[in-house]
Amino acid sequence: MLRNEKILMVDDEEGILNLLEIILKKERFHDIYSCTTGEEVLNLLSQHTFDVILLDIMLPDTHGFDLCHKIRSITNSPIIFISSCSSDFDKLTGLGIGGDDYITKPFNPLEVVARIHSLLRRQNLTRAMLRENHEPSKEYRYGNLALKPAEARLVVDERVIECTAKELELLQFFFKNPNRLYTATQIYQLVWGEEPNYGEEKTVTMHISKIRKKLESKPKSPEIIINIKGIGYKFVPPKER
Repeated sequence: MLRNEKILMVDDEEGILNLLEIILKKERFHDIYSCTTGEEVLNLLSQHTFDVILLDIMLPDTHGFDLCHKIRSITNSPIIFISSCSSDFDKLTGLGIGGDDYITKPFNPLEVVARIHSLLRRQNLTRAMLRENHEPSKEYRYGNLALKPAEARLVVDERVIECTAKELELLQFFFKNPNRLYTATQIYQLVWGEEPNYGEEKTVTMHISKIRKKLESKPKSPEIIINIKGIGYKFVPPKER
C-alpha cells in the first residue's frame, strides 16, 4: 500500500536527490518533491503542506539555516537537516533554530528512511494519544501560560508564540507533568520516542534553551523550566512558584 505522506527534499546535488527518491519509493512513499534552491522551496511551500522536509545546509542561493528560519515562519513541518557540516556546533545550531533531526554526509540512505519513519511514527502516536484520551481540545493553563496542543498554539501573556513541532511536543510533555524531575535521557526517551545515542542529550538541552526563551522573562535565570544541576529538568508552573 502506498503511503500518503508528502515529502520535500532540498539539496543541490542531483545524485543525492535521485538516490533518496529511489529509496523512498521502495518504502512506498510516492508523493515526493525535490528542490535545489531556497527560492524553489519557498515557492513550493506557498502551494503545498509537507509531512517531512529534508534540508541541505549548503545551497547555491542561500544558507540552509537562513532558509530554515523562513520555513518556520510558514510551517511547523518536521525538518531533518542533511549536511556535510558535521561539527557539534553545526548540529546544535540546526536543532536550535527549528530542526527536528540532523544527519551528516556521507550518510546511509536507509538511516534517512529510518529517521523519517521515526518522525512520522511520533506524530501518529501523538494524534493517537489525543484520540484515546478523548481530549482533542485539551488545554493546559498555568498563570500567564496556555498550551493548546490540538491547535499547535502556545500563548504567553495573551500573545501567540510560534513554536516548532518538536518544541510543542516538549512543551506538552512538561505541561502534562508539572513539578516532576526528569533526566535529559528520560526526556529524550519519552519525547523523542527512542533511546538516545551518545551525546544526543545535548538535543534536549538545546530544545529546552529555545522554549525557555519563549516562556521565561529572564531565560538565563529560568524560573519555569529549571535545571537541578547534575540531575535533570523540572517544569514549575508560574502560579506555583
